Amino acid sequence: MSTPVRSSASALLSAAQIWSTEDPFGSVSPASEAAATAVSEPAIAEQALAASAPAPSPEAVAAAETIIAATDLTEPKPADAPERSLAETIASATLAPPPRTWPPRKLSLALQGGGTFSAFTWGVLDRLLEEPACDFDTISGASAGAVNAALLASGLAHGGRDEARNRLALFWTRLMEEASFRSLMIIGAFSPASSAVSFGAGLRGGRADALDLDPLRDILTETIDFDAVQSAGAPRLLVAATRIRDGRPQLFRNAEITPDVLLASTCPAQLQAAIDVDGEAYWDGGAVANPPLIQIAHDSSAADLLVVQVTPACDGYVPVTSAAIDRRLDQISANAVLNAELAALEWARSDGLHPPRVHRLAAENEIEALAQRDAADLGSDFIATLHQRGRDAADRWLRQAPAGTTLTLQDEPPAEQPAAAAVDARDLALT
Repeated sequence: MSTPVRSSASALLSAAQIWSTEDPFGSVSPASEAAATAVSEPAIAEQALAASAPAPSPEAVAAAETIIAATDLTEPKPADAPERSLAETIASATLAPPPRTWPPRKLSLALQGGGTFSAFTWGVLDRLLEEPACDFDTISGASAGAVNAALLASGLAHGGRDEARNRLALFWTRLMEEASFRSLMIIGAFSPASSAVSFGAGLRGGRADALDLDPLRDILTETIDFDAVQSAGAPRLLVAATRIRDGRPQLFRNAEITPDVLLASTCPAQLQAAIDVDGEAYWDGGAVANPPLIQIAHDSSAADLLVVQVTPACDGYVPVTSAAIDRRLDQISANAVLNAELAALEWARSDGLHPPRVHRLAAENEIEALAQRDAADLGSDFIATLHQRGRDAADRWLRQAPAGTTLTLQDEPPAEQPAAAAVDARDLALT
C-alpha cells in the first residue's frame, strides 16, 4: 500500500517542528488531550443512524460479539495507537462557529512582548475590558506580553473587569515611577540597543544589583494575585519561556505560573542570570514563541484569536550605528517566530483545517516611526501615547464588523469608571 501524501500545511509545519507528534512545548494540557479525542461529525452522524435503525436480533448480536473478540486479538488497542498530530487535532476539533454578530462573544488573545512597547497592549486590553459581552477564552504571552496576560487573568479572576483594568494601570504606573533597571528587567526590555536609559530613584538609591531578584518578585506579587491566576475562574494562560539547554519553548499553564515563571519569561540574557524553575534554566520566552500561536490555536475553544503585535516588523531606514543595528536585529528576531506561526495557521486554513480566525492589531500601524523608538523608554508621555493608541486601535477593531457578521456595538456613554484608587493610578499614568 502506498504511503499517503501529506498536505502542504502538514508538511510545512512538520518541517518546522511545530505540529510534530512530539509535544514541542514541553507539556501537554488537559485541553489538548480532550481535543485529541473529540468526536468528529461523521461519527456523530453514524451514531444518529444507529439510533434510528431497528434493534438487531439476538443472533446478530452474538455474531458481532464474536467479530469484536477476534478483532481485539489482532488490532492494536486505542492506548497503543500513535498520537494524533496537532494538525489532525485541529482538523477534527470542535470550534465555535464564526460569530453572526460582532464583536465576538468569546475571544482568545496572543500578546507579544516588546519592552515598554507593550504599554500598547495595556491600552488594547483596557478597551476590550469595557465590552462586557466579549469574554476571554485563552491568553498566551511571552516576556512583557506574559506579564500583561497574568495581570489580565488575575484581575478577571479576583474581581472582574474593573479589577483587571485597575491592576494593569497600577503595574504600568509603578514601572514609570521607578524608571530603573528593575523596571526594564521585569518586562524584558534590556538589550544592547537599550544603552540610553533614564534611571530613577530606584537606581540612585543603591538597589542596582542585577542578580538580586527580590525587588522584581515584590512588584509582581504586589500587582498579580497568583492564587487567582491558578484558580478555576481565571482564563486559560500560556506563558512562554526559552529552555536554555535545548533552545526550545516551554509553555507554562495556570497551575504552574508563579513569580519565577514570569521572571523566566522576561529574563534578559545579557543582564540577568538565568531563572531556575523546577531545576530547569530559562531565558526570555520572546526568542522562541513571541507570542505562542500554534498551541493557543490548539487549546482555544474560541472561533476568533486576536494577536497584539507590539514589536515593529517594518523599518524604512538601514541602520548604520551599532545601537541601531542591535535594535533592528532585536525587532527582526522578535517577529521571526510570530511570522512563521501566522503563516502556518494560514496554510492550515487554506488546506481545509480549522484553526481560529486570526485578527491582528499592530502598534507600528498606530505610531509613526515606532521602529526608531527605544523599547526601554519609560517616559510618561511615551507610555501614555502607547496606551491611548492601543485603546483607539481596539475601539476601531470592535466597531468594524467583518464580512458576514452584524455589528451589535452601539454608541454608548463611557463605561462606569472603576474604583477611585485605580482612576488615580490611570490619571497618573496618562499625565
